[in-house]
Amino acid sequence: MALMGTRTRRIERRADALSKERIVEAAIEILDADGESALTFRALAARLATGSGAIYWHVADKNDLFAATADDVIARVMTEVVSSAEPQEAIRAIALGVFDAIDAHPWVGAQLFREPWRSAMLQIFESVGEQLQALGVPEQAQFDSASAIVNYVLGVAGQNAANARLRARETDRSAFLATVAARWARLDPAEYPFVRQVATQLREHDDREQFLAGIDLILAGIGTVR
Repeated sequence: MALMGTRTRRIERRADALSKERIVEAAIEILDADGESALTFRALAARLATGSGAIYWHVADKNDLFAATADDVIARVMTEVVSSAEPQEAIRAIALGVFDAIDAHPWVGAQLFREPWRSAMLQIFESVGEQLQALGVPEQAQFDSASAIVNYVLGVAGQNAANARLRARETDRSAFLATVAARWARLDPAEYPFVRQVATQLREHDDREQFLAGIDLILAGIGTVR
């Protein structure tokens, strides 16, 4: 019995020495380097030089692990938003922060869509909603307004991340856009007059600036219901 008690205490000490924060950090490193399929408890244990049992001490399963990594990334975005900023500027900062986070960590967008009831999505929705209330948006319009902003942010950020994954690693973004723009410019002018017209803008546009332009258009629309 004494030996069993000693062994239990040793296991507890090893589990305590391996913090959840370190597990999440290592999981993010794997996800960023090799994608979702590479994140297994075996790979994580090897990176942390520990056993899977010590990891399970802190996270229940793979879903819990994915949620924890997304929570960590989004929590850092929210802490960087200046609380004294004007509501519209705060919304722009939240939106751009999430956009940049998904650009840097494409798997975050997939996790947010997969389990929207988790803390990461709730943090985004709460932060946007708080600023809409500060703007004086009527209560009956707050849910629709917050949904429009959050869905736009996640949709555009997710699409941007997907486009980056589709490009060959050796393909420069400018070269990629130039190729697509050239295809647009060669389309039938009778069938695609608008697409041909904006082909040059596609080639020259900045993703972040266009994203923020969309946020401003949504905020302008929300302003009409105030």
